Amino acid sequence: MVQINSNFQKLPGSYLFSEIARRVAAYAQANPDRALIKLGIGDVTLPLPAAVTAAMHAAVDEMATAQGFHGYGPEQGYSFLRDAIAQQDYQDRGVNIQPDEIFISDGAKSDCGNIVDLFGPDNKVAVCDPVYPVYVDTNAMSGRAGEYDEKSGRWTNLVYMPCVAENDFMPDLPGEEVDMIYLCFPNNPTGAAATKEQLKPWVDYANRTGAVLLFDGAYEAFITTPGVPHSIYEIPGAETCAIEFRSFSKTAGFTGTRCAYTVVPKALTRQGASLNAMWNRRQCTKFNGVPYVVQRGAAALYTPEGRQQAKDHVAVYQNNARVIREGLANAGLTVSGGVDSPYVWARTPNGMGSWEFFDLLLRQANVVTTPGAGFGPSGEGYIRLTGFGETEATRQAVERIRNVL
Repeated sequence: MVQINSNFQKLPGSYLFSEIARRVAAYAQANPDRALIKLGIGDVTLPLPAAVTAAMHAAVDEMATAQGFHGYGPEQGYSFLRDAIAQQDYQDRGVNIQPDEIFISDGAKSDCGNIVDLFGPDNKVAVCDPVYPVYVDTNAMSGRAGEYDEKSGRWTNLVYMPCVAENDFMPDLPGEEVDMIYLCFPNNPTGAAATKEQLKPWVDYANRTGAVLLFDGAYEAFITTPGVPHSIYEIPGAETCAIEFRSFSKTAGFTGTRCAYTVVPKALTRQGASLNAMWNRRQCTKFNGVPYVVQRGAAALYTPEGRQQAKDHVAVYQNNARVIREGLANAGLTVSGGVDSPYVWARTPNGMGSWEFFDLLLRQANVVTTPGAGFGPSGEGYIRLTGFGETEATRQAVERIRNVL
């Protein structure tokens, strides 16, 4: 008889956002007259920038001709996009990342999950707490997480690094030696942003111990505070210890179009093996590449028009986050984030549980949020709200919440 991967059987319940969707669907079905406003899942609401759609239309026309048709493309991504990323996202910032260190993919979520293919099953993994669930669940599926403890809400083999109000939502270095460290800045879900001074000890630690930093920079476009780096590679020494994930989903509306990239420097080696070469082999074996039309759309973001249009979109979401942050603070909630991040992290009132407050806002305000407990034990007592909603709907949602409070 075939043997299944028993690690899947250890996963608790359903994926966080699937459970939210289930509860919201049940409520909407029972209350069809209620107009819900969704500030939970971080999906965008603005359409693709005009420069992107124009480039995609032109690419579709190309595909309709014998001369312009593209079949299988390079698994690593087309050079026109990799070159633009290397130049504008890195080299123009003084960071020496080359095109062949950049791999185009269909999403940062996919790559954050797939990257574990490069690492052995006995590696010790450290995650921030609260944490984006993909980091934890994919390591649990691969057998690194151990057993799930229902009482504590933690996996026995993972090292949890609390990100709480007492440390300004910035994790301390782990008290024991670990091999893989997930960092996400600006952070999902807390909205905290890390300075160069705060990131340097992590780079030093990884280079000293041989660990690898898995750095999720999906929200770098929202950074406005001086001194906050846009890439882990702005920290000296990061090229020998860090892999970086970026995405066009939240910065340019690609949630339904799917395009992102991962940077694996050639200088990053472990046990004599090049992780760049390993990731290249993994992608060539398991991935057929992002469609030509989509990559042409992404490349348009590196034109002056496309870059400005993307900035305009980000500005709308930043303003939404400000409206949420200020509105909830004026209503008496303790809030953080929403400055260098599209996410606002709000403490629940009167010691209320995360899911309890989620249900209260769903039923009484008809506003969908994300319960902090779904991001890990240290997320209990918080909810996350996103600035990705429509502007007027965001304003109405804040007003509804204030009325309930």
